[in-house]
Amino acid sequence: MHRRDERGVAVPSPLVMLSIIAVAMAGIAFVATRDQPSDERRIETVSGPNETEAPVVTPTVEPTKPTKPTKAPKPQVKRGTVMVEVYNNSGIQGLAGTTAEKAVAAGWQVVGTDNWMGTIPSTTVYYPSRLEAAAKLLALDLGIDRVQPAVDPMRLDALTVVLTG
Repeated sequence: MHRRDERGVAVPSPLVMLSIIAVAMAGIAFVATRDQPSDERRIETVSGPNETEAPVVTPTVEPTKPTKPTKAPKPQVKRGTVMVEVYNNSGIQGLAGTTAEKAVAAGWQVVGTDNWMGTIPSTTVYYPSRLEAAAKLLALDLGIDRVQPAVDPMRLDALTVVLTG
């Protein structure tokens, strides 16, 4: 009877396979980066004749320079004098009305609410150039992050708030 040879191919365990892959990757990384200059630098401290003494600091007084006249402060925005229109560009019924109530409670002069037809990327306060400071203040009062210059067909004498969902 012929006896069978029981030797065969031994399959290594997953741990051995991971070790072999890790060593191969380290070798590839070493070869790929060996010709690059090192960014490491040696930092040496310079010691004086007596390291225990504290350095002596002598205060110097600079002559006072004449102060320049400061610019006049920007005029404060008077909320009640700025007209605001509020438009709803979302599917939420009554959103323009509730936002208009918040604006009125903060002191703004809301002159109208309606629905906005068109595509607006996010809730925005639009302003004509002379009302930019007022637009930023209104956005702050209403918690709106986006403030942009007005575009056609928006009024050029009022702030326009377009609300999205």
